[in-house]
Amino acid sequence: MTDIRFDFNQVFDQDYLYFYETFLTPERNREQAALIIKLLGIEPDMAVLDLACGHGRIANELAQHGCRVTGLDASEIFLEQARSQAEAMGVEVTYHLGDMRDLPWTNHFDHIINWFTAYGYFDDMGNRRVLTEAYRALKPGGQLLIDHQNRDRLLANFRPQSVVEHPEEPGNFMIENVQYDVVTGRTETERTIIRNGNIRNMHYSVRLFTFPEISDWLHQAGFATVEGYSNDGTTFTLESRHMIVVATK
Repeated sequence: MTDIRFDFNQVFDQDYLYFYETFLTPERNREQAALIIKLLGIEPDMAVLDLACGHGRIANELAQHGCRVTGLDASEIFLEQARSQAEAMGVEVTYHLGDMRDLPWTNHFDHIINWFTAYGYFDDMGNRRVLTEAYRALKPGGQLLIDHQNRDRLLANFRPQSVVEHPEEPGNFMIENVQYDVVTGRTETERTIIRNGNIRNMHYSVRLFTFPEISDWLHQAGFATVEGYSNDGTTFTLESRHMIVVATK
């Protein structure tokens, strides 16, 4: 098996949810799900896989749209929250604990989504394998959507440090010191969590891509066409905060 570049369970845990929940609001979740539905032309009863679904914020919204949704993630903590939220919303989603490099489906889904820079965690061999596995899991004509950072904009406006204080509980901080490795094409981030007087340090690493590079990888994985969009669904440009890639099998 290929390598992951950091301790996944250390980075994606309750502290992650604690800090990110302040801006990943229900309203934002609905808006982002609506954008996904628009870009992919998703209709009720279509089979959709949320790949690296996290705590289910997008998967549960797609289920409310009437889709037959499956969510896969490597974090049992996140999946527990996803199931709990699905129950609270009155929707049915099938959640699986698993590895996106080894999917158990073939020609099964109309659409696969990978949202919020949830791609690029592995070495290049592993990242390529995610694409070939997604290709296999899609029905003929199915589509894969990947939402990722716009590498060119990020580097043009590079900020080596960010400090986030929890708005409702002052004194709790998430501090990140980031470097970009021009040889590997990866951001290397040292994160410090200060919460209730406790301090935790961790590292994580994400591969970034230009549109031509990820497009080439997708074509090599077998996809017939690849399109790029901005984070609001308009034309992808240098100034786009995110790069949304839609590949058709």
